[in-house]
Amino acid sequence: MRAGRSPAAAAALLASALAAALAVSLTAGCTTSREPSGDDGRSASQKRSPGGDRPSAVAAAVLAVKIDNAPAARPQTGLGAADVVYAEQVEGGLSRLMAVYATRLPKAVGPVRSARESDLELLRQFHQPVLAFSGAQGRLLPLIDRAPLDAVTPSDASGAYFRGADRAAPHNLFVRPSGLLSSAPGAAALTTGFRYGPGPSGGTATASRTVRYPAARFTFTWSASRAGWLVSTDGAAAGTSDGVPLAPATVVVQYVKVRASRFHDFLGNNTPYTETVGSGKAQVLRDGRAYDVNWKRGTATEGTDFTTADGAPVGFARGQVWVVFTNASSAAPTSASPAAAPAASPSSVSAVSPASNAAPARAPASHAP
Repeated sequence: MRAGRSPAAAAALLASALAAALAVSLTAGCTTSREPSGDDGRSASQKRSPGGDRPSAVAAAVLAVKIDNAPAARPQTGLGAADVVYAEQVEGGLSRLMAVYATRLPKAVGPVRSARESDLELLRQFHQPVLAFSGAQGRLLPLIDRAPLDAVTPSDASGAYFRGADRAAPHNLFVRPSGLLSSAPGAAALTTGFRYGPGPSGGTATASRTVRYPAARFTFTWSASRAGWLVSTDGAAAGTSDGVPLAPATVVVQYVKVRASRFHDFLGNNTPYTETVGSGKAQVLRDGRAYDVNWKRGTATEGTDFTTADGAPVGFARGQVWVVFTNASSAAPTSASPAAAPAASPSSVSAVSPASNAAPARAPASHAP
């Protein structure tokens, strides 16, 4: 003990030093914690429930899962059970998916990948959704933690996630929805603004439609036998790991503003921000026809309205819906009649001849838990 310092003063000084050390430790943990696979060099969310441990499962909320769409991640698991699948452009002109589950929960979903800033705006339309993702860019984590959603990474609920044995990381992380939701919340939780029912009058008979990103493309080919649009990704038929082709009943090609965000990936590529609040043009594909329509989403807490030129609501076909966001500044709605594909552009849409309807190859091994 230093001369002249009372025991009480020394104890107070020691307590202060310990508190400061603890604060530094906690701060470091929030900025350096990483998902085990090092998904894109991204960090894991540090959000926790008040008791320090996340509840084993929650109900009455949709489950949204960020899903890898790189070639090494295909075919995906559990994608066919989603009520809505959103496709967005990410770094390097590639694509990534977000699947939303409300009416049924598959045994497993994946591969699970990292979140983006624009996901937070898109998910505001749901009440306290559960977001399953592998991590996020370090500076984005505070925004995710403050968002009105339940963000769940493997570090939050390790028992709900597992690694597949037939793929290399980071394309082998899967989630068991039953570990995050006690049950499917039901269709009422899908506050997307979508309306289901008979299609509008008019439209144009359409064999297929292609949406291009700088380094990815989706083609949707009408299949009367499946009453849906067979999905091809980068020229290859898309399906699930159990060999079932993906065939959404309705496809929406939504023209939005895609701008640079404040964030970059670990290679320095800027992360695009897809603006889903606002208004613009869209094309709705259903029952083998294409309809040019308008879309409007007034605020982030609202769903999206799709209307015809005279303001009438557009009915979607019952079944899975895919929404593909494409940049309005580099493409304009085209006629739904079959036509030759235009020259490649940063993000464009074209009508093309029917693609192969062959089912995708079966995955080497099942990803069931």
